[in-house]
Amino acid sequence: MQEVIARRIIIIRILVILVFAVYSLKLFSMQILSGDIYLSRAQDISRRSFTITTQRGEIYDRDFTRPLVMNRDSFAVNITPAEVPRGRMDDVIGAVSKILGVSDEEIRLRLPSQYYQLYQPVEIASNVPFNAIAALAERKNTLPGVSWHSKPVRNYVNTGSLSHVLGYVGDITRDELTTLYNMGYQQGDVIGKAGIEKQYDELLRGSEGREIRTVDVRGRRITGRENTVLVPPEMGKNLVLTIDTKLQTLVEKALGRRIGAAVVMKPNGEILAMVSYPWYDPNIFTSGQSSDYQVLANDPNKPFINRVIQSSYPPASTFKIVMTTAIITENLFPTEQTILCQGMMHFGNRDWNCHIRRPGHGRLNLRGALAHSCDIYYWTVGRDFVGAERIVSYAREYGYGELTGIDLPGEIAGFVPTPQWKERRFHERWVAGDTMNMSIGQGYTLVTPIQISNMVCMALNDGRIYKPHLLKEVRDPVSNAVEMDIRPQLLHESKLPAEIFSTVRSDMRSVVTEGAAQYPLNMRSVQIAAKTGTAEVGLSDRWHSWLTAYAPYNFGRSSQMVRPSEENDNTIVVTVIVEASNPWEWWATYATAIIFQGHFANQEYEDAVRALGLQYLAPLQGRRE
Repeated sequence: MQEVIARRIIIIRILVILVFAVYSLKLFSMQILSGDIYLSRAQDISRRSFTITTQRGEIYDRDFTRPLVMNRDSFAVNITPAEVPRGRMDDVIGAVSKILGVSDEEIRLRLPSQYYQLYQPVEIASNVPFNAIAALAERKNTLPGVSWHSKPVRNYVNTGSLSHVLGYVGDITRDELTTLYNMGYQQGDVIGKAGIEKQYDELLRGSEGREIRTVDVRGRRITGRENTVLVPPEMGKNLVLTIDTKLQTLVEKALGRRIGAAVVMKPNGEILAMVSYPWYDPNIFTSGQSSDYQVLANDPNKPFINRVIQSSYPPASTFKIVMTTAIITENLFPTEQTILCQGMMHFGNRDWNCHIRRPGHGRLNLRGALAHSCDIYYWTVGRDFVGAERIVSYAREYGYGELTGIDLPGEIAGFVPTPQWKERRFHERWVAGDTMNMSIGQGYTLVTPIQISNMVCMALNDGRIYKPHLLKEVRDPVSNAVEMDIRPQLLHESKLPAEIFSTVRSDMRSVVTEGAAQYPLNMRSVQIAAKTGTAEVGLSDRWHSWLTAYAPYNFGRSSQMVRPSEENDNTIVVTVIVEASNPWEWWATYATAIIFQGHFANQEYEDAVRALGLQYLAPLQGRRE
């Protein structure tokens, strides 16, 4: 019996030693081998990270003298749910709702019940004015868990027509977060939604800072400097645009309140002014006035669309620049040979009327046909000598049907039809009438105003097209030192001889000296070369009005063109379209005249109007009928 007891005692001792050995090995593993891992976990549990909002980069005009977008001081309000006593959340939400003027439902959407155990602050309102913060401070003792912090908001300074260029910002959506999460974006971030704000969001946003606090087991903050770690925020970069604010204002007033668009650019691709009407005030997106947004969103004139790059139109007679290039290059029809225009020609089963001139233009060669925009000349030569395939080829040579790559989101490519496309789309053969329509920029062809400007730039640059751009410089937000200087980027270079484009420019000049734009573009302040266009849209009393032009015509030294890369080149290209929805279709020509006069004579809008003798038309610029 005693032997059995002794044996059992030995077994128990062995078991105790084994258990002790196992626990010792486990403690050795946890303390020595895996000590760093468990220490890191303990620190993670005892620390809370809070975001420190950064300043978004500011945006300036081309001279870096006028801010276009700045940051305005404002506040955001948070609720830390676990600091609100149980049963009091409804009272706290109700009181905060009344002070902030925000509905209970909106706060509860940001603060669902599953968050109630969190010691992490949850933002429930932003862009809160100081008087509301003062009211919260007065009741701080009765509003447990409620706090606030500085959160700057965007302030768009006297933007007017610049809204489509600058764009706006807003809270990141769930879909956007899904796409951008791996790029460092988080819930609650403010991101660019349109325009430059969206295009260069990564440069503008900067990086947020962090305040890392040590907390106890209940998640409460442990005071003391050694228990807080600060990672300072990094401000976003400042952007300098190519926009000339004085010229932008001139173009805005010249277009007036007419649905349409206007763009002014240098031959090297720099955008000096860009106007699309109607425009909107981007400050509504930071003011919290959702009703204003709904009014704009429901406007049938679509003010959120940038018509310079997001609307396509039939190019009408501006397309005759493409046709002129094809006729000169292919030499299928002698440029000096004339065609008789009697105001109408019969083809197929209908009469084709030359635009405006019912008596006809008489006999015209290529130069005269472009000057007077004679449809019958281009119908005949396009149908019988050039042909659809060559027309398509030259249209694409000028960049039609392709994106220009401008640094704005949402650009569309327009459309260049082909016989093959028509057969696939409509199950119909391409006929000679389609070629005639295409020869004068009607039919299925669609272009954007920026593509029309690129066409003129190509003629100016002897076949080179530079990528249109709005960003000029990227600057450090503290020192203002230039970190990136945007240089012209070649988009396309034609293999056509330079002499072809020299002839095209000369023919464009004849439009002003003897043709359709003789008045009012033939002015003293500068020599202009241009092309008009009137795009039919199925209305009997109005149509889209085009005018694209460049000046000065006689630029350069010793008749040699100054290259776009040279800083002293003061040449500009202007393209204006006034949509047929406006009551008076010919304003594009007068708007262009005012832009050139104001720019080259250094005059404001009103002075330019008086210098051109257009006072009797001036009242129209401020009225939308």
